[in-house]
Amino acid sequence: MRHGAVAYFDDEGRPVAPDDVPLTAEGREQAEATRALLDSVELDRVIASGLPRTSETAALVAPGRDVETWPELREIAGDRFAAIPPEELEEAFVHAFHGIVPNDKRFLGGETIGELFDRVLPAIGRLVTDDGWDTALVVAHGAVNRAILSYALTGERLFLGRFEQAPGCLNVLDVDDSDWVVRAVNIAATDLVHRSTRLTQMEQYWAEYRPGDRR
Repeated sequence: MRHGAVAYFDDEGRPVAPDDVPLTAEGREQAEATRALLDSVELDRVIASGLPRTSETAALVAPGRDVETWPELREIAGDRFAAIPPEELEEAFVHAFHGIVPNDKRFLGGETIGELFDRVLPAIGRLVTDDGWDTALVVAHGAVNRAILSYALTGERLFLGRFEQAPGCLNVLDVDDSDWVVRAVNIAATDLVHRSTRLTQMEQYWAEYRPGDRR
């Protein structure tokens, strides 16, 4: 699943340190709703990236469980916004995950999609080849989940950016000897039919960063 909602920008539209942001009240509500959705599911393992937003989500979704920290599953890292020419910034935000994203494309001037695959796929491979569990909950991030879903569908390092990942959403995948079945994608327990917005997450973030430019 993806962690619950956080606030990456303050009320003035200024970025805050993304590695430190906690869940918002809405994010905690999303995590609690997912906990209820998974109430009858017996989880053998609970894994999070270790960033506060995933650890907090995991603790709410699977209370009382030990949460394993896998830093390889941290979110794709961007550069400082000031490093991106102002005339290119909106395009970098809004089209960050459009279509099939090349492995050499940098996310907001930072980490490339290929570098994301380099750390996420070995971690997922390590999990898949461990036969000591049946059902695991992995709490990660939007780009990380896209990488996993894309690989599950294609078996290749092909990043399908149009997999939207709402805050707190759940994806359901089966895997056996690296043979993947994608059963469900982007289940948002508090908004099952996604009526709350037609914006992508990156479009919403751009609106928060540039509140005067809302459309």
